Amino acid sequence: MNNPWEEISLEDYENHMKLDSVRQLQAMNKIMKEQFEAYPVKTAMVFGVAGGNGLEHVRQEKYQAVYGIDINEGYLKAASERYAKLSEVLQFVRIDLLTEVDRLPKTELIIANLLIEYIGYQAFQRSICHVKPKFVSCVIQINTDDRQWVSDSPYIHAFDGLDSIHHQMEEAELAIAMKGIGYKEILRLEEKLPNGKALIRMDFCNGS
Repeated sequence: MNNPWEEISLEDYENHMKLDSVRQLQAMNKIMKEQFEAYPVKTAMVFGVAGGNGLEHVRQEKYQAVYGIDINEGYLKAASERYAKLSEVLQFVRIDLLTEVDRLPKTELIIANLLIEYIGYQAFQRSICHVKPKFVSCVIQINTDDRQWVSDSPYIHAFDGLDSIHHQMEEAELAIAMKGIGYKEILRLEEKLPNGKALIRMDFCNGS
């Protein structure tokens, strides 16, 4: 059985995410610029890279290698084409984070934005434990009201299949999960969105 993310077109995903009533594409781009610059690292990996939103902020004078990981081959192909000028630094790899953790390369930083909700805390812990990065920067979505977790839009039905794999995120639970594998929280930022939602960025550092 295919992962529902393999069935969602990049066009539907990005068109939904950039609507004025959603504005997640724009917010995520701004956050990723900050994530890439936040720590003294030379290697990074982006879980759930999709079409590569935010990769334009990768500076070749800072990074030796940045890996884009996704389960959707079409997303990776589009990202590779969009950022051909960064081909000496960027590498795109199709990996299922639920079953192929052992294929992940080693990096100093992992960026996981709006990704943990689709694999769950335990699978995320396994990925981090395999890679052993010094820093982990995550973004999760929280609802500040009782509305549905996918914002209403003309593209909403493209995401119907995600209900079967979506996990509701809680800040405290993520912090506990990361502490359980030796990572301490070092940063929390909040970005408010339309429709009663917010993006919470939580950064962690390996305590060892």
